[in-house]
Amino acid sequence: MKMVLNLLAITALLGFSAFAAEKTWTGSISDSKCGAKHMTGAEHGAKMSNRECTEACVKGGAKYVFVSKGKVYNLENQDYAGLAEHAGHTVKLTGEMTGDNIKVSNIVMPGGAKHHKKAA
Repeated sequence: MKMVLNLLAITALLGFSAFAAEKTWTGSISDSKCGAKHMTGAEHGAKMSNRECTEACVKGGAKYVFVSKGKVYNLENQDYAGLAEHAGHTVKLTGEMTGDNIKVSNIVMPGGAKHHKKAA
């Protein structure tokens, strides 16, 4: 019986650690005000690109978010260096997901030109 309980405990721990593994998704860096769809300037009074809109919304107090396949994910580490640089861009984002939250560890443009790895 004790062996079965130990086996169940180990299986549960292995299952939980799988949720913490890093993954990579393709999507865009947006803001919590606009989410998956920018209103192309409606909220700022002038026509803006997605990048300009994201920058303006974040400057106004919104948070960076990641949008992938129409779903909006909160980003835990708002001070991550690559977020401001890639605001409004389509990127490959790597990190650990917990629920609808992602802790970013790397951002790469789809062509692979720009890397922003977490400092050690």
